[in-house]
Amino acid sequence: MSALARPAAGTPQADAAWDRRRVFLANLRSVGGRAYPRVHGLFREPSWVLFEILLPFLTTSAFVFVYRALQAPPEYVGFVVLGGAMTAFWLNVIWMMAAQLYWEKDQGNLELYFASPVDMMSVLFGMAVGGLIMSSTRAAVVLAVGAVVYGVTFTVDQWGLLLLVFFLTLAALYGLGMMLSSLFVLWGREAWHLTQLLQEPVYFVSGLNFPVGRLGFLGALAVALIPLAVGLDAMRQLAFAGALGPTGTPPPEIEALILVGMAVTFTWMARVMLRILERLAREKGRLSARWR
Repeated sequence: MSALARPAAGTPQADAAWDRRRVFLANLRSVGGRAYPRVHGLFREPSWVLFEILLPFLTTSAFVFVYRALQAPPEYVGFVVLGGAMTAFWLNVIWMMAAQLYWEKDQGNLELYFASPVDMMSVLFGMAVGGLIMSSTRAAVVLAVGAVVYGVTFTVDQWGLLLLVFFLTLAALYGLGMMLSSLFVLWGREAWHLTQLLQEPVYFVSGLNFPVGRLGFLGALAVALIPLAVGLDAMRQLAFAGALGPTGTPPPEIEALILVGMAVTFTWMARVMLRILERLAREKGRLSARWR
């Protein structure tokens, strides 16, 4: 902007521009502040990293041995290892994103979030960034160990599309986590118990340890509703090109479009639900699903 076009200091236009810049910087600092404990927690408690990687990898190893005992095609070992890597992101979404505001409410910190001059979406986005870095460590180790110990060989023809699908899957997953965080606050223990109840069924219908297309109509429904199912299926088709054969699911390009729709929908719903929470907190002085 030239000197002639720049608003003069002290004018309403200059004050509005300064206010927008100040709000942007405040939200940016809140993103860094919420990501900080998750990133630095990796180095302060190394034992957590060990347990978060080793224990889930035992489940992955169990399915590997089952497929080998059944003399399944070797690609199925790769399907299980890739599913075990994506489990890290799913668990982070449920426990570190969706449940976070519920925990903050129990600890008495949630009021500080609503009283602070920042957007709640920036707070949740900071949680997502920190959780993404934390989960990526575990996922990378699972993939590396699986490739070395179990001899998994990836045959990728379209690296660009594979990376795009991966990041779209993360965007959809963390959008879902932001939306669920509001439900955890509104419903309290009911949402917590429902998540505990649905965790294993979600693993099953998402095809975590086998191609989701083998479930028929149930698998197609999962691809339409659960980001983990559609993203994992697309990545398997791309990471093991030609190994799946007819899957009964859409091609990766279509599943990438589904992920775009999921990411936009979940993020929009999260913003709407956060606005409801803010109205309850500021107008009615409570956070509850009881509307009367």
